[in-house]
Amino acid sequence: MIYDIIIIGGGPAGLTAGIYTSRAKTRSLLIEKAFPGGQVTTTEWIENYPGFDEGVSGIDLSERMERQAKRFGLEIIQGTVKEISLHDKIKKIILDEGQTYEAKAIILATGANPKPIMVEGEEKYRGRGVSYCATCDGAFFKDKKIAVIGGGNSAVQEAIFLTKFAEVVYVVHRRDELRAEKIIQERAFSNPKIKFIWNSVAEKIEGTDAVNTLFLKDVKTGEISKIDVEGIFIYVGYNPNTEFLKGLVRLDENNYIITDDKMRSSVPGIFAAGDVRADAVKQIAKAVGDGATAAISAEKYIEENF
Repeated sequence: MIYDIIIIGGGPAGLTAGIYTSRAKTRSLLIEKAFPGGQVTTTEWIENYPGFDEGVSGIDLSERMERQAKRFGLEIIQGTVKEISLHDKIKKIILDEGQTYEAKAIILATGANPKPIMVEGEEKYRGRGVSYCATCDGAFFKDKKIAVIGGGNSAVQEAIFLTKFAEVVYVVHRRDELRAEKIIQERAFSNPKIKFIWNSVAEKIEGTDAVNTLFLKDVKTGEISKIDVEGIFIYVGYNPNTEFLKGLVRLDENNYIITDDKMRSSVPGIFAAGDVRADAVKQIAKAVGDGATAAISAEKYIEENF
């Protein structure tokens, strides 16, 4: 069977695309390598998504989106895409496990993963004190001293969340002011458990069986210092999940997919939505808008070409 539309990635962009394509009665399949929701499921509480005046947990929002998509008939399977090949107007998707699927159009909503800081000890202590998900691992650090590296929304929000468990949370930022939204900054500055270390970057991570020391470098003076911590949470940006796309669609210098305002990639019939797009604002509301636009564009493409 040839699907009308195959969506790769099950975060907010992919699930929204699936809601739209399924509701339009197209034969739609969503392929997700882990579980629907993507990065949203690692966010403890979301306050800026419309319609939830008191906020909503990331897991709850993801589950609601998944239920809605399935109610309209979206088929969802688990698998990791290895390759996409083009056969005239038909696109063939090959999974790591060897299964193949064909579609008239594809929507790429593969998102992005947290970026490592690439310092000594980071990989060695991953899962033994080094983490990229406060919601996943925060409870393991009850009454401990921990560090959060980064100064954007994700870093500061997760630092606030981690104060539920930790004795103290050090926020390490390479600048002398945060990039997070003002309301989030205000909450962090008023939290007595959060201590800020400005103009500093991680230099090295040490430990025995698990993390116990973070070495820092002052970016202005070059001075090296250290803090005793048992957990290090890293939020310094993301890498797009586009490894399997190189040579297929046009990517920017950071390997994000370049699209136009209708979410069309450089290949006719292949669209992109959400965090995987170049210049995308990494917000759930934006990903949802991208997903809707990509679905409508894909439907129009099929109408005009098949």
